[in-house]
Amino acid sequence: MSSTLAKIAEIEAEMARTQKNKATAHHLGLLKARLAKLRRELITPKGGGGGGPGEGLCFDVAKTGDARIGFVGFPSVGKSTLLSNLAGVYSEVAAYEFTTLTTVPGVIRYKGAKIQLLDLPGIIEGAKDGKGRGRQVIAVARTCNLILIVLDVLKPLGHKKIIENELEGFGIRLNSKPPNIGFKKKDKGGINLTATVSEERDMV
Repeated sequence: MSSTLAKIAEIEAEMARTQKNKATAHHLGLLKARLAKLRRELITPKGGGGGGPGEGLCFDVAKTGDARIGFVGFPSVGKSTLLSNLAGVYSEVAAYEFTTLTTVPGVIRYKGAKIQLLDLPGIIEGAKDGKGRGRQVIAVARTCNLILIVLDVLKPLGHKKIIENELEGFGIRLNSKPPNIGFKKKDKGGINLTATVSEERDMV
């Protein structure tokens, strides 16, 4: 992973010192494509066991405040910009995919409540099956009290359906009421829990 990070740093440095004009537009486009590919490799595991790409990247952060909201969406749809505008926290923004490789937290206060915001790395189709480190990202989303789906304005309904499918495939039911749970007091014995449906996390 260190060699990949070094290549990313080299490309970012080259992009920073390259002036933007018509003559360099093609070159910058190639650099952005290479950068997106390297970032994708960094968070996408490959077969063979062991550590692999993405090992050691921090997806979860310490939970603070009264509630937690997670920003979920495809790469480069504006999650980082939204966090920066709401919480004043810098989350890297750029014109290529997979800019955010780790979870970036922020905090806002609303009517006396301290609310933690999480800019989660972008997920892709197949995330529930582990593609693009999707399982790790969605696992953090499960710890949130509310999930905010951030969409591309040009593909809102299509992306929304895919993301909802990925979350539900990992046991997160969106906009659903929690199931009714009843208890019957017994004269003796402990508590027996019987589930009539699959146990999933409800997000309202």
